[in-house]
Amino acid sequence: DEAGTLTLGKALTTRQRMVDGLEAALASAAEPLGTDVASLLGAADLLIYGTTRATNAILEGRTARTALLVTEGFPDILVRREGGTLNPFVFDVAYPAPYVPRRLTAEIRERIDAQGDVVVPLDREAARAALRALARQRVEAVAVCLLWSIRNGAHEEALAELITEELPGVPFTLSHRLNPTMREYRRASSTAIDASLKPLMQDHLRGMAADLRAAGFRGELLAAVSVGGVMHVDDVVERPILLVRSGPSLAPVAGRAYAAAEREEGPVIVCDTGGTSFDVSLVRGGELVSTRETWLGPRYTGHLTGLSSVDVNSIGAGGGSIAWIDDGGLLRVGPQSAGSEPGPAAYGRGGTSPTVTDAATVLGYLDPAFFLGGRLALDVEAATRAVQTIADGLGMALERAAAAILAIADEQMIAAIKEITVNEGLDPRESLLVAGGGAAGLNIVPIAAGLGCRRVLIPRTAGALSACGAQFSDIAAEFAVTEFTTTGAFALAAVNGALDRIDAEIAAFAEGLRARGLTDIRTGYSVEARYPYQVWDLPIPLPAERFASEADVAALRETFHAAHERVFAVREADQEVECVNWRGRMTVALERPPIGHATPGTGDATAGTRRAYFSATGWVEATIVRGAELPAGACIPGPAVIQEVTTTIVVYPGSTARLTAHGAYVIELDPEVSA
Repeated sequence: DEAGTLTLGKALTTRQRMVDGLEAALASAAEPLGTDVASLLGAADLLIYGTTRATNAILEGRTARTALLVTEGFPDILVRREGGTLNPFVFDVAYPAPYVPRRLTAEIRERIDAQGDVVVPLDREAARAALRALARQRVEAVAVCLLWSIRNGAHEEALAELITEELPGVPFTLSHRLNPTMREYRRASSTAIDASLKPLMQDHLRGMAADLRAAGFRGELLAAVSVGGVMHVDDVVERPILLVRSGPSLAPVAGRAYAAAEREEGPVIVCDTGGTSFDVSLVRGGELVSTRETWLGPRYTGHLTGLSSVDVNSIGAGGGSIAWIDDGGLLRVGPQSAGSEPGPAAYGRGGTSPTVTDAATVLGYLDPAFFLGGRLALDVEAATRAVQTIADGLGMALERAAAAILAIADEQMIAAIKEITVNEGLDPRESLLVAGGGAAGLNIVPIAAGLGCRRVLIPRTAGALSACGAQFSDIAAEFAVTEFTTTGAFALAAVNGALDRIDAEIAAFAEGLRARGLTDIRTGYSVEARYPYQVWDLPIPLPAERFASEADVAALRETFHAAHERVFAVREADQEVECVNWRGRMTVALERPPIGHATPGTGDATAGTRRAYFSATGWVEATIVRGAELPAGACIPGPAVIQEVTTTIVVYPGSTARLTAHGAYVIELDPEVSA
């Protein structure tokens, strides 16, 4: 609101009709404000929308029937991928299917070389025949990825004209416009994914915008994008691949804002625990850590987006993750999830599978009468019956089985955090752990203990961490140009020319933003570089916006050596550095709400005690605390359970929670704390 106060509303996902869940969440937020949805929308200046619809459509195979046009002789770009494998000694793994099947891949007679010269002219009549054949196969979208179109896009542009003529109304994506990178698979993969999403996401976004306008919304509509920012919906409609993994990308934005408000320095690990997944990301040096290795599905056998995005490691371990016993008698948790329909057994909506939420209910961590602020009563008996199936299968007591379910989930989450920290040269013991998501507070203390972290920050808005991250986001966009050179024979003019082309694209994009009154535009530049004969590139920031002398090149070389040593513990100071893809990132600052302050509270926050089970202590009486009644500075020693409207925070024995002046909980762990 005008005072900067964040009010949360939360509702269950409605997969059949997404707008129903959106309206329910808005109604939940409107209620404490003493208004209704129509009035809330009518008074709103800005609405930022984040969705997992694009990601889910890919993972569930619900994208459009897409064709791929490639240079003659190169039909297997998506089949072969990049050849990586996690285990080179396993030979019985089925070869994964390409994103676009071969029967919908058309070879186009043409060829452009690495200098951008036309070697084989485009055969327009053969291309028309291929498009007509695809029309008979009822394709709904077309991806175009020709060799060296990043040097000369004329043939792709000509195919765009032919597609418009032969397949009117069918959306298409050109690789040199979307992702002008030298790596062929990454360019083809991103182009195919983007094209396949256009029919679904364009209808969804345009329909949602129309519904909001009809409901009285007159403000600006922005969408969360995967680079850790937001963009106007009109821009995202043209590149729906930017929506892939966009929701998790905003959690570290919120984590950075909350850590800065508490004047926490050093690296920040951000954990977002939802119903189906556990997402972990990193803030380092005040900046979100990004990657171009975003896989949808398993690494190497899934599909690579090929575009820059916030580095988020996701695993199937959330509140709805299902516990099961494998054929060897071992307890497993996830990746299967009960979702929200029917949801955990405790929801009382017909679910029977034991989940993490059911285990927390059995252990006494959740108040059956105060879940979602009292809007959903938990069925303790149903949760008990579900977890009992695990207890019977393992031959142990009910509470031990429930604790084991949480312990397995803990270990999976710890492993996910180590993958994004230890594997990148960061000691998690030196980091602040920021926890968000509806299920974050249930087990974040044992996770921190397992990592060696001694401080955990849980904002009161943890239950909607990504949504809150949107409120602290900037408009962000990236642009790229491929220009290969080495530090030993650095092509000053060519590289500066590439950066000039990036600036021209930024200026064209910024023109529309200035027309909307947005003028606080900032730019930053980076390059993907490597040592000779290496396969993978490292992104590094440029030491200057342009290269004027050998000193600038030397600074670039040193920056790469330092980054390589940090990631791989190896510095080859005598080696030249190969520079491949040059990138420019534009950010436009939006007005951000101030970090709020804790409400005065009545001081009468204790609501009695409840029996809770911890592996280290057994059954104990845990203090129940109403978070809304706590004054700033209040300390809550464990064992205790803090109840907020959108989340529950379990203060384990041996730890202490303190409410800060900004309304966030800081949990201090004793060195000997355990679950």
